[in-house]
Amino acid sequence: MSVLGAKQADLDAVAALVRAAGTSFYRGMRVLPPDRRHAMYAIYAFCRIVDDIADEPGDFSRKLPELRAWRRRVADLYQGRADSAVTRVLVRAVVAFRLREEDFLAVIDGMQMDAETTIVAPDLATLDLYCDRVAGAVGRLSVRAFGDASPNADEVARALGRALQLTNILRDVHEDAGLGRLYLPREWLVEAGVPLDPAAALASPALPLVCARVAAQAHACFAEADAAMRRCDRRAMRPARLMGATYAAVLARLERRGWTRLDRPAKLRKWQKLWIALRHGLG
Repeated sequence: MSVLGAKQADLDAVAALVRAAGTSFYRGMRVLPPDRRHAMYAIYAFCRIVDDIADEPGDFSRKLPELRAWRRRVADLYQGRADSAVTRVLVRAVVAFRLREEDFLAVIDGMQMDAETTIVAPDLATLDLYCDRVAGAVGRLSVRAFGDASPNADEVARALGRALQLTNILRDVHEDAGLGRLYLPREWLVEAGVPLDPAAALASPALPLVCARVAAQAHACFAEADAAMRRCDRRAMRPARLMGATYAAVLARLERRGWTRLDRPAKLRKWQKLWIALRHGLG
C-alpha cells in the first residue's frame, strides 16, 4: 500500500499511462514525494483522457456522452466511488490533498469548449475563460497535490496557467491554423488588421504584431506567478518553478525564432532542459 492507501497495481497502471504519453511530465514530477507524485500522475491521466475525448475525430454529439460520463465519475469521487485505476487513485488524492470538485469539472468544461466548436479568434473574455479552464483549473488541482492549498497558491495557478497556455498558443499557431483553429484574441487581430480566417491570418504581415503582444502578456503572467510563488511554501512550489522556467525558456526561444516563420519548430535542446531541471527542480 502507498502513503495514499492506493494499491500498487493501480499506482503502476496510472504511472504507465503517464509514461506512455511520452511527456517530460513523468520525469519532472519525480521531484515530489511518492504520495504527491502519484496524485499528480492521476491528475495528469484524468486531464489526458478528457483531452483525448475532445480531440478524437467525430461529431460533438459522439463526444458529449463520454464527457458526461466523466462528469459523473468526478461526482462519484466525492462519494468515494471509482471504476478504474485512475479514479481509484483520485479518490484517495481528493481526500488527502483536498482537491476541489469544481476544478475537475472546469477542466472538462475547457475540453468541451474545444470539442463542441472550432475555436476561431475568441474575444479576450472567452480566451481568458478558456485558459482558466484548460490550464488554471489544472493548476489549482496541482498546487494542492504539490503541498500548498493557500490563496497565494491559487494565484500561482491562475497566473502560471495563463502563461503556459499563452505560450502553447504561440507555439502552435501554424499547426492550429492547419486544423482551422485560431486562438489569438479577436480584438487584437482586428486592431492590427489581421483577417480572422486562420489560413489568411498566417499570411498577414501584421500577424507578428499580435504574436508579440500575446508574448508580452505571457511574460506578464510569468512575472505574476513568480511574485505569488514567493508568498507560498517554497518546497511545495518546486514543480511549479520547474514548469514555469521550462515554458519561459520555450517562449524565449519562440521570440528568438521570430513570428514570421511560424512553421519552424522552437524546441528546447536536451542540455537546456537538464540545466532547467537542475536549477529549478533538483536544487
